[in-house]
Amino acid sequence: QVQLVESGGGLVQPGGSLRLSCAASGRAVSSENVQWYRQAPGKGRDLVAVIGHLGTTLYGDSVKGRSTISRDNATNTVHLQINNLKPEDTAIYYCNHNMCWGQGTQVTVSS
Repeated sequence: QVQLVESGGGLVQPGGSLRLSCAASGRAVSSENVQWYRQAPGKGRDLVAVIGHLGTTLYGDSVKGRSTISRDNATNTVHLQINNLKPEDTAIYYCNHNMCWGQGTQVTVSS
């Protein structure tokens, strides 16, 4: 069973950037699918980005063009960089692997 711990969230001004991290333990995820989701207050959980087992990437429309998902095999960590943050990016961000979820990290975009 994999354990996932997200970090890197915080309060950022519109136009800023954040790099979120998802540290995995208990199982190597270096060659497996890992997803980032987010859940805004009062809304459902939406897919943000995916990195596949071959390193292929997929992005949700809400972050396409300003987000990068990447993998650090040495630390068994998946990162999500989001640039040009907008107030509508405010949400709790979760990573997921094989239906296992982390506890999430809060991102708040506000001036």
